Amino acid sequence: MSRVRSPMTTQELATELAARLRGADLFARLAVVAARVPGRLVFTTSLGLEDQAVTHAIFSQNLAIEVVTLDTGRLFPETYGLWADTEARYGHRIHGLSPDRARLEQLVERQGINGFRQSVGARRACCAVRKVEPLRRALDGAAGWITGLRAEQSADRALLDLAVVDAAHGVIKINPLFDWTRERVAAFVRQHDVPYNPLHDRGFLSIGCAPCTRAVAPGEPERAGRWWWEQSDKKECGLHGAPSTAPAISAMPAASAAARAQLEKV
Repeated sequence: MSRVRSPMTTQELATELAARLRGADLFARLAVVAARVPGRLVFTTSLGLEDQAVTHAIFSQNLAIEVVTLDTGRLFPETYGLWADTEARYGHRIHGLSPDRARLEQLVERQGINGFRQSVGARRACCAVRKVEPLRRALDGAAGWITGLRAEQSADRALLDLAVVDAAHGVIKINPLFDWTRERVAAFVRQHDVPYNPLHDRGFLSIGCAPCTRAVAPGEPERAGRWWWEQSDKKECGLHGAPSTAPAISAMPAASAAARAQLEKV
């Protein structure tokens, strides 16, 4: 009688994935994730340079990964143009999630249209409505969340890994570019002729909402152009928290027999 394998915990699977992804190229990394994680996979793209590289690897392999963007309503025209160009290039839809109408109207009524510059708290409140709440909806019911984060982008992001447990959203968070440099990402984009935002050529290294993003000067950190009026070196919108260090948050969902069999053979 064959021995039945116990379901893996999220922490066990995250640890295994991180080990498997090291040394593999971007295409192989995403293929492994798509094969290894039982359940719905979501990639959230801001249409930045890193995210375009990941999108290329997903769409060109026709992987079963949903590609979603958070349409805050305040993106650059160039970003919306790239969104359309990317869909046309690959023949796949990038699903847009907008802020909740009632919450957004209440925020603008309370703050004014550009009230996020009044304080760090006001800016975070804006991010919470325009980005954090739509992300919650994007990840509802997901097993894995794929991002374009890299370690060298900030000290906080360097604390992540190729795969970690995101306890806040109850998912495995996969960062397939975690150990890449920006130069390596740019070389990949050039090699594969991946469409990218023309703002990158004008000094915008990290691109978010138009009122909250500026070009950076030579030698400035990549994210110096985000919320530049704030006197802080910890500039995040609330989407990305610290990884969980708990041994496990739960067993992997009781997936279908096919998903369990997939875990056994991959």
